[in-house]
Amino acid sequence: MNKKKVMFISSTGGHLEELLQLSPMFSNYDFCLITEKTKSNLYLKEQYGDRVSYLAYGTKHHIFSYPFKLLWNCFKSLFYYLKYTPDYIITTGTHTAGPMCCIGKILGSRIIYIETFANMVTKTVTGKFLYPISDKFIVQWDSMKKLYPKSEVGGWIF
Repeated sequence: MNKKKVMFISSTGGHLEELLQLSPMFSNYDFCLITEKTKSNLYLKEQYGDRVSYLAYGTKHHIFSYPFKLLWNCFKSLFYYLKYTPDYIITTGTHTAGPMCCIGKILGSRIIYIETFANMVTKTVTGKFLYPISDKFIVQWDSMKKLYPKSEVGGWIF
């Protein structure tokens, strides 16, 4: 039986920590993991080998370089998408995941978005952007159901 191909993607930091809470289920799938390349997560390559790929690190706070890094990451995202051709893309956000989810939606992947644990009463920018195109949108707080009426309350990921 062929395993479903699943791409797990998020930016580095707290979003990645949330996504890695799902690591016990990685072995159920033909998976890949994509995040931003930082010193703090290079260990992932040792742990998961060539199932890990990196995008350029850059936040919206890097005002001058961010647009260029975002554009570069869009091209890299297309490359990784075509390399892995996932059936599903699962993400906890943020900006790193946006282009990949858009590419995936256009090319036929199912999108599962998990809104961050950090937000109890406000929407994230990525959540607002991906809510309309997600096949499944999961929130971790009951209070978020008011903001995202078609979401599912999945409970805390931690």
